[in-house]
Amino acid sequence: MSIVTEVPAAPADAALAHFEASLSFETDSWDVHSVLGTPQQDFVVLDVRGTEKYAKGHLPGAVDLAHRKIIGSKLAEYPADTLFVTYCAGPHCNGAARAAIRLARLGRPVKVMPGGVTGWLDEGFELVRD
Repeated sequence: MSIVTEVPAAPADAALAHFEASLSFETDSWDVHSVLGTPQQDFVVLDVRGTEKYAKGHLPGAVDLAHRKIIGSKLAEYPADTLFVTYCAGPHCNGAARAAIRLARLGRPVKVMPGGVTGWLDEGFELVRD
């Protein structure tokens, strides 16, 4: 028995429920990239790292809104059902999750892009500067 199989895998029905649910909370850089700037883009990308890091490079079309600054008045221009996709530096950063918490507390639909800038660059996608 290996360290991998030492703890048995979940039953298939539990695994299915878990992985299907995870997609309600997350997206990845490939999926975001595939629709950015197209008529299919039906979400707003929030760069939650802060203005200085945003200025050095961000996802195309991303809105600069640090997670600490997410308040209702900053979102007033967006319809209540707008889906926000949050990202930060990468999987080592919890800013995207912190932003998602703030958005959810405001009653806003939200998903995180856990790979953040690191995942974006790993996929070969470029950052832009305004």
